[in-house]
This record gives sequence, structure tokens and C-alpha cells, in this order.
Amino acid sequence: MIETKEELDEIKKTCRSMVTRSSSLSAGAAVVPVPGVDVGSDVAILLRLIPKINEKFGLTPEQIDSLDTESKIMVMTAISNVGSKMAGKYITKKLIVMLLQKMSGKIAAKNVTKYVPFIGSAVAGGISFTAMKYMGNSHIDDCYDIALAAIESKQLPSAVTPASKPSALE
Repeated sequence: MIETKEELDEIKKTCRSMVTRSSSLSAGAAVVPVPGVDVGSDVAILLRLIPKINEKFGLTPEQIDSLDTESKIMVMTAISNVGSKMAGKYITKKLIVMLLQKMSGKIAAKNVTKYVPFIGSAVAGGISFTAMKYMGNSHIDDCYDIALAAIESKQLPSAVTPASKPSALE
């Protein structure tokens, strides 16, 4: 379990590096002028990347299930408040495809530009890199916000402690 904001910031930095590497792989696949290769590779990349990010932040379903009840409720509430579609969930091909479909405009542009001689492949690679980086970094930001909420909730004193209860003599 992540205990400090400094630890959380380090995890965020590590995950951003993972996203950049994955985005480069996605761009490389987009340059290949074969229909469907890039989308298939994007799905495969995200099926590996998203669970790794969840794990780094302690937000896999197994990690959440291992928490005590109070912490589990707090994490699930934070996930709901942030509106994350991927934190705390089993990442399936169906979920990834659904998220990629939301970015279908960029994917369509990437597929069309791929066939423009010379510059088309470079443009397709750039679009692919940008789209993958956006998806990965957005997920990191969601996980960061969830984990930060968990850290902050642990640092807050409970509303009524025995020392703060007014006594009958007051």
C-alpha cells in the first residue's frame, strides 16, 4: 500500500515512462501499411499496459480485495468519484476495444493517412503515438487521484475520537 505522496509521485513518473515506451511501440505498428495491424497491436499493448499501471498504484481487483473493509470502501468510492473506467477492474479485450472505439475518429484518421505516399506513415505513427499516450496518461492521472484520495483519507483524523467527545461534566 502506498503511504506517502512522494512514493505516489515516483510511481506516476515510472508509469509515464511505461506509457511513452508503449506509445512508441504503437507508433511503430501504425507505420506498417497493413490494415488492422495497428489496431490489433494497440489492443495488445493496452491489455498489458493498463493492468501494470493498476498494479503499480495498488488498484488491481486482487489488491483492492485484500484491503480491510474500510479501505476497500474508500478506494471504491474514490474510483467512482474519479469516474475511472479501468481502475480496479479486470482489463479485458472487450473493455479495451470499447475505449478505443471512443477514440475512433483518431483511429480512422490514422488508417486513412497511412496510405498517403511517404508522409502518410509518419502522420499515422504520430497520431497513434499521441492517442496511446493520451489514453495511458489519462489512466495514470485517474489512478494517481484515487491513490492520493486514499492517502489523504488515512491522514485525516476520524470525526469523533474519544479525546474529542465532550464529557458530561462540560
